[in-house]
Amino acid sequence: MTTTTHFPHLLAPLDLGFTTLANRTLMGSMHTGLEEEKNGFDKLAAFYEARAKGGVGLIVTGGISPNMRGRLAPLGCELSKFWHVKKHKKITAAVHKHPTKICLQLLHAGRYAYHPFSVSSSKVKSPINPFTPAKMSVRQIKGTIKDFASSAKLAAKAGYDGIEIMGSEGYLINQFSCARVNKRTDEWGGSIENRMRLGIEIVKAVREKVGEKFIIIFRLSMLDLVEGGNSWDEVVAMAKALEQAGVTIMNTGIGWHEARVPTIATSVPRAAFTWITERMKKEVSIPLVTTNRINTPEVGEKVIAEGHADMVSMARPFLADAEFVNKAKQNKSDEINTCIGCNQACLDHVFQQKRASCLVNPVACYETELTFGKVEKAKRIAVVGAGPAGLAFSVYASERGHKVELFDRAAELGGQFNIAKQVPGKEEFYETLRYFGKKLELLNVSVNLNSEKTVAQLAAEGFDDVVLATGIIPRKLNITGFEHPKVKSYIQVLRDKEPVGKKVAIIGAGGIGFDVACYLAEEKSLTNEPEAWLANWGVDKSYTNAGALLTKEQHKAAAHEKPEREIFLLQRKTTKVGAGLGKTTGWIHRATLQKSGVSMIAGVSYKSIDDNGLTIEVDGKEQVLDVDTVVICAGQEPERSLYQQLVDAGVNTHLIGGANVAAELDAKRAIRQAADLAATI
Repeated sequence: MTTTTHFPHLLAPLDLGFTTLANRTLMGSMHTGLEEEKNGFDKLAAFYEARAKGGVGLIVTGGISPNMRGRLAPLGCELSKFWHVKKHKKITAAVHKHPTKICLQLLHAGRYAYHPFSVSSSKVKSPINPFTPAKMSVRQIKGTIKDFASSAKLAAKAGYDGIEIMGSEGYLINQFSCARVNKRTDEWGGSIENRMRLGIEIVKAVREKVGEKFIIIFRLSMLDLVEGGNSWDEVVAMAKALEQAGVTIMNTGIGWHEARVPTIATSVPRAAFTWITERMKKEVSIPLVTTNRINTPEVGEKVIAEGHADMVSMARPFLADAEFVNKAKQNKSDEINTCIGCNQACLDHVFQQKRASCLVNPVACYETELTFGKVEKAKRIAVVGAGPAGLAFSVYASERGHKVELFDRAAELGGQFNIAKQVPGKEEFYETLRYFGKKLELLNVSVNLNSEKTVAQLAAEGFDDVVLATGIIPRKLNITGFEHPKVKSYIQVLRDKEPVGKKVAIIGAGGIGFDVACYLAEEKSLTNEPEAWLANWGVDKSYTNAGALLTKEQHKAAAHEKPEREIFLLQRKTTKVGAGLGKTTGWIHRATLQKSGVSMIAGVSYKSIDDNGLTIEVDGKEQVLDVDTVVICAGQEPERSLYQQLVDAGVNTHLIGGANVAAELDAKRAIRQAADLAATI
């Protein structure tokens, strides 16, 4: 009997000479915040083991500093003393119960360090950091090279199979390799041979310390995407020197953290940057890893099959689903909980010094705390509302053994996700709905669409518990003329596709206001057109310019045509419009609207709506915006009309998601709340 190998390229072993990786998947480095928590390494061990058990070939840990000055934050994690080894052994022992290899990432933050002891190649402050780094002395440089080698030796003692040296994303080694920061005139600055010296010397020192049978991955910045970045010839020169110095695997780094090109958000096309790894494959002979927005086995398979890389790095997809590789092996990719690239619970949390998790998988980084043991006595539970909260609860409660019946008045699953998926750049929400739909089918959950339940019916049908996940209703505003025909809710615009005029005022500049503005300004998504998307964001795919950025003139010529619509995005608050959006994605939304010519106005008082348009007051001056349509995105209220009646009828009733708290629509909180209830009910 012959067996068919699904995803034959992605799941093929990779022979490194002294060791073999089980397949071509690499779980990319992610800082989780557990590194610094009390008992965090026990939780990290469980986190990494779940992914190893799930079949990933190679794991790279979150960044650990080789010394104090290189820490990302004052209390950041470092591996520099022999007593640090013990806690790391917990991780390697857990991972090595499975055929997975694990490498420790060594990361020196340089000028990205969030403390006053930061150092860099030169005294040049980063635009995204309040601290100005000190210029490193030659003695400090040589000490840092030694520290990397010592840390690598300690990593080997802790049982790691290798290390990854972080040489991209604008961290210290990248700060040396690019003229953007490196203004030195000694042997560590000037020519590319001098600027790349730090990275090369670190690799040589590490290889000497750890011997030949130890994986050294170097994450090389192949596209800096900043002014003052390296040219393609300089990147190639560094790659060849790294290969000579003893690197085992080269990983692709895309963009500095301060770059104004999105690299990992939902709106970035899948596999948008693999072309640069393919180009590097012609220059070096060691295995190359490609990265960024590869989130399904199908995309990973295609990338390797077409010769773009030898391995694919996926970080957040392993947060979203620890079983990613096993599901691919079993040809069950339709059961994978796909990463939607939202950053809301992972990167945004880390930047706020909170523990990372995942919007679509709240168990991520909570493996020892959020558990779903089988119930001794199954309950019959009605769930009203099939939005994110209702879907998540139905799945988790069913997995525990409860008998769940799901009801929604709409004709399709998804609730507010069906609105979000209409927005250009948010197409990944389709994947979440596909995942939940498949899970409900596998768990035999009774799904009743086009079904509206009354209190009397719910009370009479003998449910042990009723879970209300009925979501929200848009808030009505106390503005003269609110009932005017010009006025539409965001639901009428996004879900019902009602026509909108050429001149539009949007009241409310939270996440929904930005979504509506983007929907009306873009109309056409570039997420499925990588070439047009790259050009629109100013990426020079020909790499004729340093840093791979188009000149202003080239960028202007390449930008895609926008619909001729005049849009005003208004808010009452006097703070910057969009200030409350996600830390890592808010700037992308603002930049997108600026490119489309959207007028963003803060500190607005709304006076009236009539045939002439919307009358507003800003800074004590009244003006009329001559608009055809006024779209209301000014918040929402919980839809909990059934709640008190059910409680009064003696029914055990629970509120989750928007029905519980209707603050700015928050799928992250809704899904986590659903999981918490399912774990305890």
